[in-house]
Amino acid sequence: MTPAAMRAAPPAAAPRLARLPAARISEGFLPTLGRPFLERLYRRIARSRHAFAVVAVEADAVIGFAAGATSTGALYKEFVVRDGLVAGFRALPRIVRSLPRVIETLRHPAVAADLPAAEVLAVAGAPEAAGRGIGRGVVTEVLAELARRGARDAKVVVGSDNAAAIAMYRAAGFERPGGDDAPAAYSLHEGVAEEVLVWRS
Repeated sequence: MTPAAMRAAPPAAAPRLARLPAARISEGFLPTLGRPFLERLYRRIARSRHAFAVVAVEADAVIGFAAGATSTGALYKEFVVRDGLVAGFRALPRIVRSLPRVIETLRHPAVAADLPAAEVLAVAGAPEAAGRGIGRGVVTEVLAELARRGARDAKVVVGSDNAAAIAMYRAAGFERPGGDDAPAAYSLHEGVAEEVLVWRS
């Protein structure tokens, strides 16, 4: 089988990306705001100078993607200023129901200020691509692009019980900031067990 081709995701790919099952984006919270919200977010990621997305393409179909940011804080500020009104209006009922998590997500860059500014934001894949290493492939491409943009390290937040994702990130070179003996706990969303892993170039 021909390996999937990796390429930069254009803004026009946002609707397709929003339909892919999210393996991880802010620990599964942002997808709960609905597909129109995700489409707007992914378009901003593709257009922003602070972020980008990589897609895995096979037979003209997108079978996986990953998004990264050189500065999560700068991306979130740009998204709120340029897209917040439209995206917020479309997702208003869901945002109201999940307001604490919205605030926690926006505060994430400040809370994680002692960690790398660059971050792997999202990884998703088509069900038919499962088990083929597509996730690791797009993550590796994101890390290479972050390095090209001058990032010397990057972080990712992952659910503590998501063994498959943790194994994938470790295979891509991520590790706990203080080593394997360091505490794993990290709190992006209250009541959700998470840990942060760091990659260094």
